[in-house]
Amino acid sequence: MASKLVQLQSKASQASQLVAKHGTSYYKQLMEQNKQYIQEPATIEKCNELSKQLFYTRLASVPGRYEAMQKEVEYVKQLWKNRKDLKVENLGIAALFGLECYAWYCAGEIVGRGFTFTGYYP
Repeated sequence: MASKLVQLQSKASQASQLVAKHGTSYYKQLMEQNKQYIQEPATIEKCNELSKQLFYTRLASVPGRYEAMQKEVEYVKQLWKNRKDLKVENLGIAALFGLECYAWYCAGEIVGRGFTFTGYYP
């Protein structure tokens, strides 16, 4: 166990040295490549305006998303009506999707509790 800790410390040290050596140049390169997205001057008023634009743009996309969701629900209803025609592959995909949804729910619950497991007190 101690040897793994030493290995982990060594890898962390190497990573921090790499970031210290190349971090500034990477940052400059990233900013140069994306300068068209930078708002000048960066004032509080402009940041508030951009924030509101993002919020209301997202809000305006809700009807389209709702319509897409309704189409998906109708598709699932049709599949359920014709469930005798379903193939095993489709049932397997549906089962995996349900399992994935449940796993995300469980992960969200764990994150919501501050990464603690019920009944586990260190």
